[in-house]
Amino acid sequence: MSVRGKLASFDNDIDFPRLWRIGAVVSLVLLLLSGGALVVRGLNLGIDFEGGTAWEVQAPDTSVADARSVLTPLGLGNAKIQFVGGDNLRVQAEPGSEAGLAEVTETLAELAGADPTDVAVSTVGPTWGDEILEKAQRALIVFFVLIAAYIAVRLEWKMAVGALASVVHDILIVIGFYALLQLEVTPATVIAILTIMGYSLYDTIVVFDKAQSNMERPALAQKMPYTELMSLSLNQVLMRSINTSITSLLPVLSMLFVGSFLLGAVTLQEFAYALAVGLGIGAYSSIFVATPIVAWLKEREPYQQSLRQRLEAQGGRRSGAEPVAAGAPTPAPRPTGAAPQLSGRVIPPRPRKKGKRR
Repeated sequence: MSVRGKLASFDNDIDFPRLWRIGAVVSLVLLLLSGGALVVRGLNLGIDFEGGTAWEVQAPDTSVADARSVLTPLGLGNAKIQFVGGDNLRVQAEPGSEAGLAEVTETLAELAGADPTDVAVSTVGPTWGDEILEKAQRALIVFFVLIAAYIAVRLEWKMAVGALASVVHDILIVIGFYALLQLEVTPATVIAILTIMGYSLYDTIVVFDKAQSNMERPALAQKMPYTELMSLSLNQVLMRSINTSITSLLPVLSMLFVGSFLLGAVTLQEFAYALAVGLGIGAYSSIFVATPIVAWLKEREPYQQSLRQRLEAQGGRRSGAEPVAAGAPTPAPRPTGAAPQLSGRVIPPRPRKKGKRR
């Protein structure tokens, strides 16, 4: 049977504990890359977080160097200049810039060959950026508290620890991705990160609920250690997780390529980047971060340790020969095909009854 057929029939027997060791190395490398990108390059915070003034105009026939050369005499030589959504030129100046809004607007309009009314201007004070950042942090804290309480009550606290660890793992990698590629962080990015956590937790709770259901079946829970039970649960819900991830990624990818690249919707691009990366990392962390953490915590319970010792002892007795006491006579082998002997006489087989003829 093919791999797809095994997944569809829930007949797969993937050795997840062996893959968890590989996943730990991959996660460590990704976290180190994310941390290094944050330290070396930092985040490219948008105007909503830093404050300042931003000008945006459609300029398909110009470049960043041309824009910087005409803005340097106006005191904006160090401004953040980039193209977003294809041909849209965006210039962002820090708060307190001495450049006049009207003068910069006319200069950019002349550079792009457009009317000054076609230049979009937005100004945000630093206080507004601090409020946005504070609300985002508050939302994350409330989210963590509520999710941890729900999982601890509905399942158990060890699973809450594993779920929150996978969510933190996903957030750090997405933020590191933005720092590495210097993508602009906007309020849409924060909303996307909150959405990512919901998708990541959905896959994780599906696996945990299946493991909890298997734990309530004595035929399974008393015949295998918890690590093997978790591996079995992952095999049982793997196809469901794959289908959920694929069906969630397809609309996001269509929003990314069609909405942002073809239609030029910048806000969709900022939202879709974080969603696309987060959905992929969320599906990965549900299998390779959350579940091994829970298995590691559960294996340290006294009951699970005694269960593993008992199962290992039973396995040793099944695979090895029965021990023989010192000095005891070795039993003679029974001849093949001979009738069993009892008290020195042979017991003949019982004759069959003849049926009556009709």
